[in-house]
Amino acid sequence: MARIHNILDFSSKKSSGTKISIVTCYDYSSALIVAASDIDCVLVGDSVAMTMHGASSTISATIEQMVMHTEWVVRGLKDGTKAGEKPPFVIGDLPFLSYRKDLTANIEAALAIMQAGANAIKLEGAKGNLALIEHLVDSGVPIMGHLGLTPQSVNQIGGYKVQGKTTAAHDAMLDDAKALAAAGCFAMVLECVPAALAKEISEQVQIVTIGIGAGNDTDGQVLVWQDLLGLNTQFKPKFVRRYFDGFGEFQKALNHYHADVLGQNFPSDAESFK
Repeated sequence: MARIHNILDFSSKKSSGTKISIVTCYDYSSALIVAASDIDCVLVGDSVAMTMHGASSTISATIEQMVMHTEWVVRGLKDGTKAGEKPPFVIGDLPFLSYRKDLTANIEAALAIMQAGANAIKLEGAKGNLALIEHLVDSGVPIMGHLGLTPQSVNQIGGYKVQGKTTAAHDAMLDDAKALAAAGCFAMVLECVPAALAKEISEQVQIVTIGIGAGNDTDGQVLVWQDLLGLNTQFKPKFVRRYFDGFGEFQKALNHYHADVLGQNFPSDAESFK
């Protein structure tokens, strides 16, 4: 089945039982690589604050940063996609508190991400957001929800912990998932959720569920670019699988270049002008 280009493709994949692959992406060069891959769609996550800017959490991400990175990614996906084909679907994160202000400010935040080229936006949590989600959906903005470990609430929930483990938390998350679907979300991320609960949510809501640390029964998976490619050796949560030793391989290439410079093996005659 083809990669995702619009929100109808999400529901089609769920209906057919075809899993969805999503990867975060934050810059032009990385987007060129994603465009040449088989990845279904891209999330420009507020995790950019940590992965690209060195922050300790996602809280420092700003609308200006999200707009800038979204523009870069959209440009890279467009330039990297083969002629005659459509670039993959792009979801942009609304950063911390950008959608918890007055309605005008909330709409302006969503507008900025969409005008940067995103096809949809993602926001965290259900409580307090349902009316805004309905308004945005009615205004033509596709919305992806996010439940479980919501990184923007890390100070409220006491750290990066699995959510939904107690009976009360289980029931509350299931209710929130149903509320997000009823409000008009086309999909939702389930982060750091017990696999059994993620499966239950995936079966009981009609919209697509995307897991990250939520087992294999969600409708798709998302991983962070730096985690997937092994670029951050100091961060290895239980739910991450490294598909490449990016840190080690880049280090080897840099050291090889360094050695060639010292040994006067670079540049060669072929790499010099005469």
